[in-house]
Amino acid sequence: MIKQATGSGTPAVAAAPAQYLTFWLGEEVLGMDIRTVREIIQCGPMATLPLMPQFLRGVINLRGAVVPVIDLNARFGRPVTKVGKKSCIVIFDAMRGGERAELGLLVDAVSEVIKIGADHIEAPPDFGTTVRRDFIRGIGKVGQRFVILLDPDRALDVQEMADLCESAQQTLATATVR
Repeated sequence: MIKQATGSGTPAVAAAPAQYLTFWLGEEVLGMDIRTVREIIQCGPMATLPLMPQFLRGVINLRGAVVPVIDLNARFGRPVTKVGKKSCIVIFDAMRGGERAELGLLVDAVSEVIKIGADHIEAPPDFGTTVRRDFIRGIGKVGQRFVILLDPDRALDVQEMADLCESAQQTLATATVR
């Protein structure tokens, strides 16, 4: 462990660098804490769900469990992801009402697992990224490049996404009644 001196003259233990799974979304590299990631799987067939917002791409059968797949591009207000050869689904743990829920993230490609020390993470910028500021935990500086570090509890808030799905259903129901 690295020791640093504090202002009082006593040594303090610096936090160990955290590990992040990095992945591509368009031209941007994003990362999420590896401790929330369960596995990475190839993108395969998904069952689509009617009357859902575009960001809910569908559901997959993962060893007998139904797992919703979130299209991260669409969740960020971008066009839906075009599935390619390197596209994959990152399975991670989300929290909903204090309970764990498995979700899948459709991403363009997974890059690598990297370590970033707290001293190399800056606060989210007020501008300059296509991702909502409240979805970002920070910007990691890795050599000459930047990695947008997601805050999955906000960016992939299960309750907020459920509310958006319900709103989409109500909007469609209202439109069909007219």
